[in-house]
Amino acid sequence: MKLVAGMAKGVAVFHQPRVVVEHTVAEDIEAERARVYSAFRKMREQIDTMTREAEFGTAGEHQEILETYKMFAYDEGWSRRINEAIDSGLTAEAAIERVQQRTRARMREIDDPLLQERMHDLEDLSNRLMRIVSGRFGTAAQTGLAKDAILIARNLGPAELLEYDKRRLKGVVLEEGSLTAHMTIVARAMGVPVVGRVEDIRHIVSEGEPLLVDGDLGLVVVRPTRTMTQSFDQRMAVGQKRRAEYAALKSKPAETLDGQRITLMVNAGLAEDAAMLDASGAEGIGLFRTEFQFLISASLPGRESQQRLYKSVLDAAAGKPVVFRTVDIGGDKALPYLMDEKDESENPAMGWRALRLSLSRSTLMKAQARALIEAAAGRTLSVMFPMVSEPWEYEEARALFDEQLAWCQSSRRAVPSKIEYGAMLEVPSLAEMLDELLPRIDFLSIGTNDLTQFLFAADRADPRLADRYDWLSPAILRFLKRVADKVEGSGVTLRLCGEMGGRPLEAMALIGIGIRNFSITPAAVGPIKAMVRSIDAGQVTHKMTAMLARPPREFRKALADWARRHRVALG
Repeated sequence: MKLVAGMAKGVAVFHQPRVVVEHTVAEDIEAERARVYSAFRKMREQIDTMTREAEFGTAGEHQEILETYKMFAYDEGWSRRINEAIDSGLTAEAAIERVQQRTRARMREIDDPLLQERMHDLEDLSNRLMRIVSGRFGTAAQTGLAKDAILIARNLGPAELLEYDKRRLKGVVLEEGSLTAHMTIVARAMGVPVVGRVEDIRHIVSEGEPLLVDGDLGLVVVRPTRTMTQSFDQRMAVGQKRRAEYAALKSKPAETLDGQRITLMVNAGLAEDAAMLDASGAEGIGLFRTEFQFLISASLPGRESQQRLYKSVLDAAAGKPVVFRTVDIGGDKALPYLMDEKDESENPAMGWRALRLSLSRSTLMKAQARALIEAAAGRTLSVMFPMVSEPWEYEEARALFDEQLAWCQSSRRAVPSKIEYGAMLEVPSLAEMLDELLPRIDFLSIGTNDLTQFLFAADRADPRLADRYDWLSPAILRFLKRVADKVEGSGVTLRLCGEMGGRPLEAMALIGIGIRNFSITPAAVGPIKAMVRSIDAGQVTHKMTAMLARPPREFRKALADWARRHRVALG
């Protein structure tokens, strides 16, 4: 499955590296046996915990897999075979590996697909037992990447991805993954191609083997031939040429053929992202995700360190607008140093996260407010609050900022020349309260990633639901058009910040329903600008009005066919 576009070459590196057995001969058989018994106890405790949590929907593992894990974990035959290997004079690690190899050889002789799956379960469990007995719990990020690498994992969280050296991490291949998971968004911001839902990749590939990753087509080539590599290199060269064509547009306006001006800004989350504004040709940062600093820190960032980051971002933007989103943590962005805030609900994405969490921890939000206010001294500060579901939440968050502003003024500290406040429309209920909210805000940003999952009741992090909704569904487009119509004429700037706006066909549809401001990934600015400069906005609006009034059965295909006939640059 295509998750993040791009092409990459590198060697396979497992997020949880397999343990290489260095010592095979045991010096003390009873000591080795005790190590295995201890490791089995720990592993069984882990599986028991995972199974209990899965009943409440927090473990993220399929119940059947966990039940199989539990069966193997308590299988006396497996533990007896390992003990027999230790009796022959092997270390605990060597005994586990011998049994693993023999089981693997036996299972390969069986054609039954169900038994083959069981082999993979036992393989995973053997690797877990090996890590426990050897005491090697760290990930590949902690040991470091020695060369250009393609990371292999079942799934990843955004904080885990950020731990890797961006100079060496060239691509990611996942057994799970979804288009709008936060890890995917972070990878897109980092410019790292990602292919997801590649079944059994961790059992097909060996550590250190060469891989080719094509995020444009959603393909992974294992152990490529010379001919395959040459063809891949040629396609990479074509991609580089296309990027050069997009770069040539960076100084040109994003203006349609009939003179409609479209504003293209970028989403960012790291200090160096702001320095890339000129290279992308974007007009500013429409969404700066302040939580990235929290995700990559070992402890809660203090006010001073936050202030330094925000000031450096404003400095690097060199006068271009920057919209700071207050910290959005919770859900799949849990922080280890805020474990008391871990969301144990059945659906963390709809639980104690974002503004809800920040308002409950007012000390955290006050520190961030002070840091933003002081960092923007003498400049315009734009702040928006995430996951607002009702106007009173926005009012409470703004009152907290106003309180900190008043404190800074009374203390004779330098403050922003102007503060603009906005809200993110991610929760559908807010759309029903826009008549109350619009008079109180300066701008409104639509976050289509969360909004779409809430509209379709489709968890963005669940790989089983990754294909269950389409951004070009008439349902989401009609909803967004109603929002655009309500905002029009209010004096409030409407901006779309989700991943939807970074895809040319989707962005064309959004222009057709009245969206004129986008905040997208830096890599998407070139393709979207090329699309904008190839369309007549009036024609697109007319087409979208007709299609939404009487939606064709295959909406995406019908719109794509129309775009091709009208020579729209779709990349």
